[in-house]
Amino acid sequence: MDTSNNDEIFSGTKKVAENLKFNEAGLKEWFGDCIHDAGNIIKIEQFKGGQSNPTYKISTEKKEFVLRRKPPGILLPSAHAVDREYKVITALHDTKVPVPKTYGLCEDEDVIGTAFFVMDFLDGNIYWDLLLEDKSPQERKDIYFNKNRVIAELHKIDYKSVGLSEYGKPGNYVARQVSRWTKQYLASETQKIEAMNNLIDWLPANLPDDDETCIVHGDYRLDNMVFNSENGVMGVLDWELSTLGHPIADFNYHCISWRNIPELQDEKFCKESGIPTEKEYREMYSEITGRDLSANWEFYFIFNIFKLAGILQGIVGRVRDGTAASKHAENRGSQVVPLAETAWSLVEQNYK
Repeated sequence: MDTSNNDEIFSGTKKVAENLKFNEAGLKEWFGDCIHDAGNIIKIEQFKGGQSNPTYKISTEKKEFVLRRKPPGILLPSAHAVDREYKVITALHDTKVPVPKTYGLCEDEDVIGTAFFVMDFLDGNIYWDLLLEDKSPQERKDIYFNKNRVIAELHKIDYKSVGLSEYGKPGNYVARQVSRWTKQYLASETQKIEAMNNLIDWLPANLPDDDETCIVHGDYRLDNMVFNSENGVMGVLDWELSTLGHPIADFNYHCISWRNIPELQDEKFCKESGIPTEKEYREMYSEITGRDLSANWEFYFIFNIFKLAGILQGIVGRVRDGTAASKHAENRGSQVVPLAETAWSLVEQNYK
């Protein structure tokens, strides 16, 4: 794992936290039944990063695997859907979207305590710093190009041809997402935030008429990707929020960093660093997919910043309930208010 730029906080593994331990004997028996050539399990560690589904590195006599499980305790309805993650990763295995090989899904909670699935461990680099400060301009250019290319390829896949016709409801994705994150936000609410309440009222009344359906990741970002030594993408991770949805909404969510990182708003910095500007990055995607993103670009920023605030509020709720999988989860929650206020200011700038 790449651990530069203080990434030690999130990258790599640690001893399994006491509240996230599970029935290791049950897992060993499952491995013996389902992954016959893996050999005996010799070590189980917990990955440091991630606040949602606890993730473990399973080392056997033959190779290394990753286990993703539902967390124990009180869970929000429809959250932590490891069965969906397993289904989409498995379906994408022979496409142009790189994903780890999967080995099995176990929904029998008696085995280790919660549902889980197992996939390959990808021994590459995960980058948490979007500015990639330890990379050369050419390396940054390659990483951003490959990141863009993979999400573009995802949005080009015929979801029916890879067996995902039933993976979500085609159409009305944004309306359904607004409803979903409103409900999850309210279920996790720990304080009254005026801007979030304003957005909850405004978004359903201002949905664009540009419906389209494809496979969407839902949380596509740099630290959900594993890169090889040539800066190619080895695999895309964390498909918990994936579904059938709107390609522009998915891609725009991925572009929020150009709005909240000051350096990325500076064209001179981007040119010198090798990182594309927001406009250049958007055009790169359009060239690969043939989609025009200009008409409702600002709406999708409003929608996606609202969604991000809802995701982070869910983490705050899990801290409250004692089920967060990372000690850094509480810090993420401090971003909810500024995100909500940023989204509402975009409404006032563009629609008032």
